[in-house]
Amino acid sequence: MQLPAQRDTSDVFNSASTGDSAGSFSLVGSGLGRVRALIDEELSRCSEAVRGLLAGLHWDRGKMIRPGLVLLSGLACGRITQEHIRVAAIVEMIHNATLLHDDVIDEGRHRRGYATVNSLRGNECAVLLGDFVLSKVFEMCVELDKSVTGVIASAAARTCEGELRQTLERENGQLSESAYIELISEKSAALFRAGCSLGASLAGADERQREAFAEFGRDIGIAFQITDDLLDMTGNERQMGKTVGRDIDREKMTLPVIHFLRTADEASKDSVKELLQVSGRRGDGKAAETNEKKYLIEKLESCGSLSYTRKRAEELIERAISALGEVEQSDAKAALIETARFVVRRTN
Repeated sequence: MQLPAQRDTSDVFNSASTGDSAGSFSLVGSGLGRVRALIDEELSRCSEAVRGLLAGLHWDRGKMIRPGLVLLSGLACGRITQEHIRVAAIVEMIHNATLLHDDVIDEGRHRRGYATVNSLRGNECAVLLGDFVLSKVFEMCVELDKSVTGVIASAAARTCEGELRQTLERENGQLSESAYIELISEKSAALFRAGCSLGASLAGADERQREAFAEFGRDIGIAFQITDDLLDMTGNERQMGKTVGRDIDREKMTLPVIHFLRTADEASKDSVKELLQVSGRRGDGKAAETNEKKYLIEKLESCGSLSYTRKRAEELIERAISALGEVEQSDAKAALIETARFVVRRTN
């Protein structure tokens, strides 16, 4: 089944959900509507009690970047099919399941401007709800070709492994930038890579095109996570709509900290390490205290670590765009490029 490539005048990246305005998904607005409808349909097949929990996810507030990239990649290669809609829904559902689990791990209190499931109903409900969403993904994969489900399964496994590796690397002040990039290539970029690759493949792209879209997705995903890590330190919680400062509390080694520990003088390194240790020992579920956060930002800024992090994210976006160099020019390709640049402009 082929879906019409209609231009929807609604701005999928609206100011309420992103803090910015980027109309790059307007080309696939109709398709994204179908994705949301499919997610609602699949998740509605459960008890009333579970539906009540699912309502707390606020799917309609999500940026839908991953499913949007699936659809735009398909359109850039010629067409969007019903398989694109199903894969886009699956990718978004996997992402949201990881958010449910992340909020438990990070003790997040807000997500998309609302109280998290774990803060309202406890960790058990949040973890099991994430598992329930993943079980629905398994059911949906049955209707896809084996080669497609293989890509999805691999991406999901890599995402989980990346999350686990990051947990194991907490407090590791020796973590290198290359090791960090490898880690987030699994944790965050795997779903982006799989989505863009499958978007192209399901539209009939050849092997060279599929690889180009896979590289594009990978680099966008890495840049997205680097920007996310930066916003966790510098972002405004109200504007972002989620708890910030948790990376500091959890002593996560993110790129700004890694760069700082590589370039700062010993006295500055010791002061930042002490701050991270104190914050990590607090254990009261609070995000980093305002004064601690301000001090850390000042230290990272003075050493050029924040500007370095922004530059690295921007370089990855330009590399992603270059990967599409041989893809025929079209409105869909232009929208992919616009989406890529939005990733490092966003404020949440």
